[in-house]
Amino acid sequence: MLSREPPGEEGVPGRNLGSASPQRALLCALFQGQSQAGGESGKRLDQETEAGDSVLVSVHVELDFANEAWLLALSRTPTIPTALASSPSRILTSLSLTTECNVHYGRGTACACLSGYQWNTSVCSRHRPCQSSHNHQPCSCLVFSRPEAGYCQLLPPVPGTLLLNSWLQMPGNTLNLTFLTSHETTDLNWLLWRTGNSSPVLLQPGSRVSLTSHPGQVVLSIFNISHEWAGEYQCCFEAQGFRWELYHVVRVPLQATDVARLPDQLSISCATSPGFQLSCCVPSTHPTYVVSWSPGEGSKASLLNTSGHQCLVLHILHCPAADTTYTCDLQSPGLTPLRVPVSVTIIQDGDTTCPEDSSATAWNVTKAGHVAQAPCPVNRTGMVKRTCGPSGAWGPTHSSCTDTGLLALLHRAQLLQAGQGWPADEVPQILAQLQEQVMAVDSPSDLLALLGTMTLVAKVVVNARVQLNYSAVEALLRTTDKVLDMDSSSLWTPVQAQRPSVGSDLLLALETLARSLCPQDHPFSFSLSNVQLQTQLLGPTFPADYRVSFSTQPPLDIQIPGCSLAPLGRVGTNISITSLMLQKLDRLLPSNYGQGLGDSFYATPGLLFAISIMAGGQAFNQGEVIMDFGDTDGTPHCVFWDHDLFRGKGGWSDEGCQVQAASTSPTTQCICRHLTAFSILMSQYTVPENPTLELLTQVGLGASILALLVCLGVYRLVWRVVVRNKVAYLRHVALLNTVLCLLAADTCFLGTPLLPPGPQSPLCLAAAFLCHFLYLATFFWMLAQALMLAHQLLFVFHQLSKHRVLSLMVVLGYLFPMGFAGVALGLYLPRGQYLGEGACWLDGRGGALYTFVGPVLAILGVNGLVLIMAVLKLLRPSLSEGPQVEKRHALLGVIKALLVLTPIFGLTWGLGLATLLEEVSVVPHYTFTILNTSQGVFILFFGCLMDKKVQEALLKRLCHTQPPNSTISLGTNDTCIPEHSKERSENARYKERMT
Repeated sequence: MLSREPPGEEGVPGRNLGSASPQRALLCALFQGQSQAGGESGKRLDQETEAGDSVLVSVHVELDFANEAWLLALSRTPTIPTALASSPSRILTSLSLTTECNVHYGRGTACACLSGYQWNTSVCSRHRPCQSSHNHQPCSCLVFSRPEAGYCQLLPPVPGTLLLNSWLQMPGNTLNLTFLTSHETTDLNWLLWRTGNSSPVLLQPGSRVSLTSHPGQVVLSIFNISHEWAGEYQCCFEAQGFRWELYHVVRVPLQATDVARLPDQLSISCATSPGFQLSCCVPSTHPTYVVSWSPGEGSKASLLNTSGHQCLVLHILHCPAADTTYTCDLQSPGLTPLRVPVSVTIIQDGDTTCPEDSSATAWNVTKAGHVAQAPCPVNRTGMVKRTCGPSGAWGPTHSSCTDTGLLALLHRAQLLQAGQGWPADEVPQILAQLQEQVMAVDSPSDLLALLGTMTLVAKVVVNARVQLNYSAVEALLRTTDKVLDMDSSSLWTPVQAQRPSVGSDLLLALETLARSLCPQDHPFSFSLSNVQLQTQLLGPTFPADYRVSFSTQPPLDIQIPGCSLAPLGRVGTNISITSLMLQKLDRLLPSNYGQGLGDSFYATPGLLFAISIMAGGQAFNQGEVIMDFGDTDGTPHCVFWDHDLFRGKGGWSDEGCQVQAASTSPTTQCICRHLTAFSILMSQYTVPENPTLELLTQVGLGASILALLVCLGVYRLVWRVVVRNKVAYLRHVALLNTVLCLLAADTCFLGTPLLPPGPQSPLCLAAAFLCHFLYLATFFWMLAQALMLAHQLLFVFHQLSKHRVLSLMVVLGYLFPMGFAGVALGLYLPRGQYLGEGACWLDGRGGALYTFVGPVLAILGVNGLVLIMAVLKLLRPSLSEGPQVEKRHALLGVIKALLVLTPIFGLTWGLGLATLLEEVSVVPHYTFTILNTSQGVFILFFGCLMDKKVQEALLKRLCHTQPPNSTISLGTNDTCIPEHSKERSENARYKERMT
């Protein structure tokens, strides 16, 4: 070992040999034999060894140099002292220097290894390194606070190989680094020295980093590589008692999207702007690129350094006469040149333009159809754009300007989540800086950047198993409190329009980060206006119950019974319970409601409670939790936020939760059998559920089905008699299809209680779809009757043929309802809003039911208008437009039926809609049930039996079936007469009328 000290000062560990200004050194000589034990301290010369062994020994020699010439003296091969050259049993073969030490008083002694030597792992782990240097020699220089025996060891051959698939990686490719070794290795880490950075970053599994291990082989893969992953990759590990570093340099060329241009296209008027400037900026991590502009005539370029970028600004002094494309050329040794164009359009006389505008941002004259661009204010990154319309009118301004500090934090979090960085160190730093940067939020893009950073940090905490100290959690809660107080109209509403799931993502991030408090910082309590947190670390003996209260409005009391905590006793220590209360966040969540809840008829109390248990580093989600939400208005629904609903967008669900009346106070008590984020939904209406309504429904449907069967029987008897002309034929065909559809729908609906409910039951889904389709078809056939009536009255001299009208009626009566039913199924089934709770029918609180109620009410409205027009038309017909007497009677039959059925059905579904929209008494529910289940009876009486032709045909049919000797009166037209004498003439007239 060689150490030196300044002249005239006392050295350690040497002693003064009497020189006036000496330089002293301690020389540690290595006696090197033929075999070596790498990484182990050399044996003393007087140690006993077996004959023939070669060992490493050390000897300490003090050298006194009068001047700096000692450095030159040491460069020569040391001479072996004669006294030590030989002994009876040992032979000294070589002598070499291993270590050089420099004494720095007050700062310790820096001992550096000479070439081919290194401090072993044991010594290296106890001392800090000298000033960091990127020389691929770990443990080559250490700082000793006091003298210590030891010296650098001779390095054995490198115990491994690092393979690289390609040093030049194109953007989007996958980089593979493979480490091969036949030795036992420990403490293996992958580092990346990014170009231009003074320190390396850790590579760990993330969204773009994968580590695969096999015996003797470790593979590092970087997916979808970009310029941010260029640099020197190091594989650091320990083997044979030493630390090793293997490395490869990887280059990734820039893409055109990595180059920032301002503007990226320009239209300019040379009359108003004789000169202009263009900027081309590349990331500062790529200093090897040489940037230039072409063409460069009549212009000058200047270099400008901005935050994270180096920009070459081209100042065009004279406006070109014609349209010109300027090119930003980027060149780097060994890489393909990159050319990024910027098109400049010159406005000519006669072109349509938008005028100058300096209202908020200075906008120059711009050609119609082009997009004007302006830079962001200071400390903001992005661009402001405004479109010049074809007519020369300015469009709205669109800004992507985001606070530079928030963008830097977002980019840092993105790299961490991708797998690049030191999570344990950087996550607390990011949370602390977010608390400072939250005051800079001034636009929706700022808020998106901040929320995106919080979401990514939460994912990093989960993947890297990071534990947060109390200061990091406090910074998170302070940031959250300010975020929840931000203005809804100017910030939250635009953000939710861009990212509907942003509220759900924020909730998940807060749940994740809050429960990541390190065990030594429990218990922890923190309270602000919008955020309250209480944590507790359970000891060896669990409490009987866990209780926590929050002073909110309404007040919130939480209890976890001891029976739910008992299973945690098998896990061991470090069992923590985190209770987080959030106000205002529930109103920022999307209005998504799971199975059995509905769509938009609920209000939340303004608070949301999240509880989580961490046991052994894992989240414990099973257990019963009892929550008292205080006295609330409306009908409460105990719910939790399910992040998996609606394809990951999240939604309220009541699965596993129920409402229970509190035993000691008039409060809303919820009991849930799992742990997550809870709240309550207050319904503004109450749907009565009692056996009487169910009985009325069944009886009414039975009567309706019986009446419809009677109607079919009547048509079987009188069909050929009542369809004597085209109008009557079309009217009764529509009524017959109405009867068939309603009969099938009532039968299907009556059988649905026998099926297992829920979207998982194919039979239940099929029954709901068929009922939806068939009930809609019933009303569309009523619409077909009304439209046929309107056509007959309005187009007297332009009548369509019977077959043409019938085809149109079939399309309207069956294809249109099939379309509505199919759209409802495809739109609401994936959202969990198709089926009502516990029933095979449309969800009464979601949008699915409105795909039925909406068309029905629209049809009834159209029928009402047609009826008004028909009555006016028939009461005051013109001489030329008056229909034939027989046709007039048929039209009057249609009008009578619609005149009765339309108001009845309109009242029915008006009541049905009222029961959905507001809180009503039980009377409308009973009225709606009676009227709705009696539709078949109404159709039988008012659509069929009240028709005069049907009555006459029935009487004739009944009289025709009497015995031949029955008395027949010829005195009036109301008595029965034999029909066989008129049958031929009537058949002839029937054929004539139907044509």
